[in-house]
Amino acid sequence: MPHMIWKGAISFGLVHVPVQLYPATQSEKVGFNLLDKRSMDPIGYKQINKNTGKEVARENIVRGFEYEKGKYVVMTDAEIRSANPESTQTVDILAFVEAPEISFLSLDTPYYLTPDRKGEKVYALLRDALKDTGKVGIASVVLHNKQHLAALIPVGPALALNTLRWGNEVRDFDEFKFPDESRRKTGVTPKELEMAKRLIEDMSDTWDPGKYHDTFREDIMALVERKVKEGKTAEVAQVEEPGESRASAEILDLSDLLKRSLKKGKPAKRGSSADEGEGEGDDDSGEEAAPRPARKTARRTARKSA
Repeated sequence: MPHMIWKGAISFGLVHVPVQLYPATQSEKVGFNLLDKRSMDPIGYKQINKNTGKEVARENIVRGFEYEKGKYVVMTDAEIRSANPESTQTVDILAFVEAPEISFLSLDTPYYLTPDRKGEKVYALLRDALKDTGKVGIASVVLHNKQHLAALIPVGPALALNTLRWGNEVRDFDEFKFPDESRRKTGVTPKELEMAKRLIEDMSDTWDPGKYHDTFREDIMALVERKVKEGKTAEVAQVEEPGESRASAEILDLSDLLKRSLKKGKPAKRGSSADEGEGEGDDDSGEEAAPRPARKTARRTARKSA
């Protein structure tokens, strides 16, 4: 069973209906975690100063209201709480209206209200009265320290409370460009309208939410299941940072050089066969050795001089 959010009463006239409030929906959306692809470690969230790019400690973060571009009024949590309306723990019904008068655009978040403290009879009385009259209750309620406008709606055996958007939260039609409602101006002919009506009639059905599925989520879950069965999964693993890899490589390279140096042995004496072999070109002076033909010419010149 879902966690209870709120406990109070529905109030209209002198009638009080004790109720408990529960979420009427649950999320079934496909969610993906952000991971480091090298190790599968989760990627965390840091609070960064947008100007300096540096992380900001929690104790240095405050809430501010921007009243002009770049100018803020800073408020403490206590000041914000004191500005919120007091929670009365009551769904105060302000009026009853015809259900079709409420636009779908105004609907926000749905909740279920269940009877509390032996309030089943008065709960059922209000539910059945709303059903018989075709009305819904427009109410004021405080949830999570925030005041909401809400609609009290009979749904099957339940009373549902659907929070509503305030009037200024729904954009006006004038902000957009829509076709004129006059058929003469849109050019829609009676024959076209009749065909459209017939098509709508042919496709009409009773509303059954069970007939419709989130096919994207189903396909993703099927793909996940297939990859698990095929062993195409990844687990958290330790990753060597670039600096660490270079240090290891340097150590390995040095060991290799030392081994090769030991195999080479001591330098051969000058004039030995090694002087004209593998060790040729080595010079303790650090200067580049002369090519073989040049050195032979130099030795001949020296003998003639002598």
